[in-house]
This record gives sequence, structure tokens and C-alpha cells, in this order.
Amino acid sequence: MTIPRMHVLFPFDPDTLLSGVKEFEAALLKELKKRNLENEVKVLETGSIGVTGKGILMVVYPEGVYYSNLKISDIPRIVEEHFIKGRPVKEFFLGEVPARFVKREKLGLVREQRRVVLENAGIIDPENIEEYIATGGYEALEKVLTSMKPEEVIDEVKKSGLRGRGGAGFPTGLKWELTRKAEGDEKYIICNADEGEPGTFKDRLILEGDPHKLLEGMIIGGYAIGASKGYIYVRGEYELSINRMQKAIDDAYKYNILGKNILGTDFSFDLEIKKGAGAYVCGEETALIESLEGKRGQPRNKPPYPVTHGLWMKPTAVNNVETIANVPPIVMRGAEWFRKLGTEKCPGTKVFTILGHVVYPGLIEVEMGTTLRDIIFNYGGGIKDGKKFKGALVGGAAGVFVPQKLLDVKMDFDSLKEYKAVLGSGAILVLNEDTCMVDMLFSIIRFFKHESCGQCSPCRIGTYELYTLINKVRSGEAKEEDLEMMIGLSEVMNDSSFCPLGQSLIMPVKSAIENFREEFVAHFDKNYRCEKCRR
Repeated sequence: MTIPRMHVLFPFDPDTLLSGVKEFEAALLKELKKRNLENEVKVLETGSIGVTGKGILMVVYPEGVYYSNLKISDIPRIVEEHFIKGRPVKEFFLGEVPARFVKREKLGLVREQRRVVLENAGIIDPENIEEYIATGGYEALEKVLTSMKPEEVIDEVKKSGLRGRGGAGFPTGLKWELTRKAEGDEKYIICNADEGEPGTFKDRLILEGDPHKLLEGMIIGGYAIGASKGYIYVRGEYELSINRMQKAIDDAYKYNILGKNILGTDFSFDLEIKKGAGAYVCGEETALIESLEGKRGQPRNKPPYPVTHGLWMKPTAVNNVETIANVPPIVMRGAEWFRKLGTEKCPGTKVFTILGHVVYPGLIEVEMGTTLRDIIFNYGGGIKDGKKFKGALVGGAAGVFVPQKLLDVKMDFDSLKEYKAVLGSGAILVLNEDTCMVDMLFSIIRFFKHESCGQCSPCRIGTYELYTLINKVRSGEAKEEDLEMMIGLSEVMNDSSFCPLGQSLIMPVKSAIENFREEFVAHFDKNYRCEKCRR
């Protein structure tokens, strides 16, 4: 048997698939066969490596060379120069040329990261359960089912300090404990994969890159709270995520990792995927539950909370994808190991999506407490085209516009709270000096107006009135009092709206106006020509 001297990995995600990675892979295999290299060069498919907007990507080992923006016409040259002569083609390198090919620290998004949730993404074949098992997959589940009581699992998660990664930051162990203690013979665990925040795709890449880690976390969570049934509620647009998750579920049933008497124990657990219809409000846990029950996706009044009255009014734990994916490593390596990462009050890592005017848009996983400057300039590569940094929208559409003076803020729940900012969905939209902040706020308000479910008057009417006011600013018809009206209206919505959708607009509205007021005032002059607002 010939041992391959090289391994070629192709990241398969919606971005690379649209760029033609399948056709490129087929053409490369054909070229390798033509040159009798098919036994020397092993070609593998994997999940996303976290890089977006760079066309077809290819990673070559043992050198660790990252190629991007590839075309089929490039194949003969890469095979000749790199695979045969051992000279990587620098012309196709992703980002900077490293001093030594085995080093990755100067490659933007693919520089060395402290990965926990994404440790297998971009390395293993996400559709092969045996590859996940080979990396230690399902060992945490075996440990739980054979040597830990449910209360011990919950205690370990509580000790780890894991907080919900969906934006709220609620302690995961406490939520599980409340669900377990709630009265009820039937309980459920739900994974919230309804990722509707604009600019956010971290959960999608976890689902696509390492689906079995999510399954393992779900099963452990089900065991801990006393549930025998779980649901993964995922956006219907996430076709690749859904297909890979379903494949993982099917394989888990074949391996007796799901179903009756899992791994020969007396614990049984079933898991099912439910597709969402694309409503942003269904990211709110009670609206998600309503939708899962077959009703219109609208929030419920709280209390009671899902931990006591959730799915079909039974005790239910609802957790985000990233939150659940942290559970197997915590169980396997221990709470103390997890607490060594991040900060004292916010342990662990956080997955961020970096978008906008950066050199390397995409996804990273770094320790909690990493500064915004580090994320934008060291991982994102800084502002592209030599432009200056103007600001960043941190936390997604329901986040806060952060000015340059806050570039050194630490990205964790508590540090951001000091500046009235939020971690939110983990999306970071970077804006250069040419960005119109009025146009940016207009886009956000328009989105919220469209996504309001209309259940409560403050949100339904408030988003419409905010939309009217921001259009006055854009057209040059506004006055100073209109800006104060926008802030005041947002504050009323925050105090009186039924759910976080209406309550959240205060953050982008107030931060944009207060941090970039001079730009809003400049739009009052009808002679001020803003190409984006006056087009």
C-alpha cells in the first residue's frame, strides 16, 4: 500500500461551492491520474476553514500552504511546480507569504487560533462519522453515560462558567439545572440554529464543519436535563447545513449513538431536524418554540420561561449551536481546563464573523477578552485598499456602532457592557472612512421594520416611525430634534416592546447618532451630497 506524501484539502461550503470547487476538484483528480500521482497525492473534502470571499480554496499538507481564488486553468502549473517539484506557487497564496510554510501565524484568518468549538472544522470530513470518532469524538458521551450522573454533568458545566453564545450570555449550567428540577415527566432540549442576524454565519459553519460535535453536545444535554427527545431548529435556507446534519443523525442511529439504549446503556434519546421559514423573530426562544409547534412564529409572554413551560408547555432547554458545541470538550477535559481560557467572568472562546471592509473576511475562534483591534487588524488583516478605519458594528444588526476610540475594548460580555455594547451574535461589520453612517443605520432600521412580527404596537408602529425619520435625514429634510426623537422613540420601544426585536433597536440607533452625530447633522443640509443617501 502506497502512503500518500501529500494531502490536499478542499473546504466545501456555500461560498466555495458557488465558486465551482466541485468542478475544480474533479479536474485536479483527472490531472493527478494523468501524471500517475493519484496514489501520492490524497485529495480530501472538509468543512469551511473560515475564509469567505476568496473563491476556490485549497490547503496542501505537509507544508500547510493555503491557496485561494483558484481556476481550473491553474491546475497544471500547481501540479508541476508544487506537487512534483516541491515549489509552492506563491502567486496563488492566501494572504501574506509565511516565512516557513509550516507556520500559519501571519495568514490572517488562518493564523494560529485557540479553537475549541471549531477544532475539527476544516480538518476532518464532516460527513464521515469515523473521522470524528478518530479525533476522540463521542468519548465525552461515553464518559457521561458510563460514569457520570446527570447532576454531575450539570455541575461540571456550571463550574466551567459556560455562558450562552447566542447573545444573552445566560449561564448554561444554570439553565440545565432549572430544566432538570422543573416538574414534568417529559422534557426537551432544543438547539437554536435559526441564525437570522445579518452578517452572522458562525453557527452555519459549525453545523457544516463538525456536525457530530453538535449531536454529541445535544445528547449529553438531553441526558443531563432528563430529556429523551431533542430538536435542531435550523433556517430553511441552510441547505448544506441541513444535509450534513441529517447525514450525521442517520449515521449516529446506525452506530447506536442515537435511539434506544445508547452505547448499551439504559439511556435513550431521539433527535430531529425542524426547518424554519426564515423569520428573524424566531431566533427568540419562545417564538422558535411556537414555530416548532406549528404555529405562527411570535414570542410568548414571559414568565413562565421555557425551562418550566416550553415546547408543548413542557420543561425545555433552548441553547445556541455554539453553546452546545462547547459541552463535549468541557466534559472531556474538565471545567478547570475551560476556565483557563478567556477571562475570569467569561471563560472559554468565542466564534466571530468578520465582515465588511477588511482584507480577510470570514470566521475565527479566539479566547474571550481578545481586543477588537486584534480581531480586525491581526485576524482580519486590517482595512483593505489602504483606507482608514471609521467604525464597526459589533454584535450584528441589533448591536452597537463602535468608534475608533473603542478599538481596544475587550470582546467579552462584561467588558462590552461597560461601554453599553453587546457581544450579540458575534458578528463584526468593519467600516472604512468612506462609509455613510446614515445609510448604515437606514439599512438596519429597514431590516427591523421588515422583520417585526407586528404582535405588539411599540415595535410595529415604532419601526415604521423610525423608518420615516431616518428617511427624513437621508433626504435632507430633518432637524436636530428629529435625531432626539429617534433616540427617544427607541427608548420607548426598549421599555415597552414585547420581545428583544423591538427592545434592541435602541443600541444601533443611539450608538450611531451619538458616536457619529456630525455626519447625521451634515445630512440636514440639502446641498450635502451623499452618494449613498441621495441616489
